[in-house]
Amino acid sequence: MKITDLQWRQIQSYAIEQLGFLNITIARAEMMEPEAKRLDSWLNAGHHGQMSYMENHFDLRVDPRKLVDGAKTVISFSYNYYNEGTGQEASAPQISMYAYGKDYHKLIRKKIKNLMLWIEENIGEINGRGFVDSAPIMERDWARRSGLGWMGKHTLLIDKKRGSYFFLAELISDLEYEEQPKEESDHCGTCTRCIDACPTDAISPTGYILDASKCISYLTIELKEDIPDEYHDKLEGWMFGCDICQQVCPWNRFSVSHTEPRFNPKDEVMSMTKEDWQALEEAEFDDLFMGSAVRRAGYEKLKSNIASALRR
Repeated sequence: MKITDLQWRQIQSYAIEQLGFLNITIARAEMMEPEAKRLDSWLNAGHHGQMSYMENHFDLRVDPRKLVDGAKTVISFSYNYYNEGTGQEASAPQISMYAYGKDYHKLIRKKIKNLMLWIEENIGEINGRGFVDSAPIMERDWARRSGLGWMGKHTLLIDKKRGSYFFLAELISDLEYEEQPKEESDHCGTCTRCIDACPTDAISPTGYILDASKCISYLTIELKEDIPDEYHDKLEGWMFGCDICQQVCPWNRFSVSHTEPRFNPKDEVMSMTKEDWQALEEAEFDDLFMGSAVRRAGYEKLKSNIASALRR
């Protein structure tokens, strides 16, 4: 189904004003030639570490038309998770801000389904699938292509009006839209704050390439075994994820607190001291992180991470 400029603006308005998305943009579904070459080079360099799933379904990852039959466009969404003034105890091991509250996957996926229902009722038939970090999709690149932001030197997407503390999601559908927005220009300039601040030198000296196998987020979440000794004095206290490259990014001065109650952190988590974390029992872990992204690490991995993070 072809949609007009007015209909697209109506879709954007409903997604932002009624469903709470930060922004929504659209791009033509097609083969991603330059991105495919960059991904192949990144994989060949071993920058994905133990994330072997990144090697799977390469053809689907670089061409959404093979992932969803009849795909004409990729709609990209951003959803704010920035928590202002809710930091953990200074002495305690730290959790990345995105994992403070409830797991975002189901919440955002439901909102995309609601948007599809609204389109069916108010504009016309739509066939498609929504994805929230759940399929072989180069979400950052589709967001960049559609003008949602640019890839910063730390390789995260940056919106110059909103910073980078947001989730990304996609709706691949048969909607057709003639107007194709221009990609957002790169506004990192000569800034190297994220490169300079990364304790493990995971970001290339010139930026735009991340060796994920060195990234603290990878070490504390994706790496299945204990964190290697060589990184124990470089974790800067992080036990799940890492926000350092975002904390130092000048564009995040524009970040504002989210309005999603389910993303608010539990008081019990925020008030825990270093000693509390060291004494964490499995039953307490299950209670504190029920429905949280932190459960992905599992109790044993988190306990090991805590010990490593506190060796600083």
